[in-house]
Amino acid sequence: MALEEYIINDIKPLNINDKVSDLKMMFNELTYSHIPIENNSVYLGCISETDVHCFDGKEKIIECNHILEGFFVRSDTNWLDVLETFAQNSCNIMPVLDHQNNYLGYYELNDIIGRFNETPFFSEPGSTLIVEKGIQDYSFSEISQIVESNDAKILGAFISKMDGDVVQVTLKIGDSGLNNVIQTFRRYSYNVISGHEEDTYIENLKERSDYLNKYLNM
Repeated sequence: MALEEYIINDIKPLNINDKVSDLKMMFNELTYSHIPIENNSVYLGCISETDVHCFDGKEKIIECNHILEGFFVRSDTNWLDVLETFAQNSCNIMPVLDHQNNYLGYYELNDIIGRFNETPFFSEPGSTLIVEKGIQDYSFSEISQIVESNDAKILGAFISKMDGDVVQVTLKIGDSGLNNVIQTFRRYSYNVISGHEEDTYIENLKERSDYLNKYLNM
């Protein structure tokens, strides 16, 4: 998924010798969490809106350069790594550099999330299934085999939770034979976390339990 078309360069980084008041003014005019800072056209890092309010507007940015956050991505960084960098730095603006460290512009978080929503994981019809198993016992090859052996297709899969020695895997599966997929996961000792209207296993157990209770109470 190429992202270069989403690079924005309508806002230039402030210079390290500009005043903090200039930085505060930009934050008042924009909705970004951070503003890029440069010196002699060299990207130095970003300053967050939260941090800049701790300084007097008369000061120069260089006097508070210790709060610079040096995060960025490359122009060819994979879209998933771009999303991860956004999340790690709690920001909604991401500076983009080329491999010569030239500042090219920035990504907006909403643009990248919007591109992510266009992937088959979200855009294609299907059902979400969450399965759980011991971290030493599961494998993606086994998960794929379980799904595809039931004539279903995986539209996406990722590890959504790790808790001790247990891992949860979230799957997006095409709407075909989902109930058979669920039952096969159970036969392979996977714990099915998410429920689904086609998952008749629990429903059948409940009906049998209700019938048994009714019989015993006769």
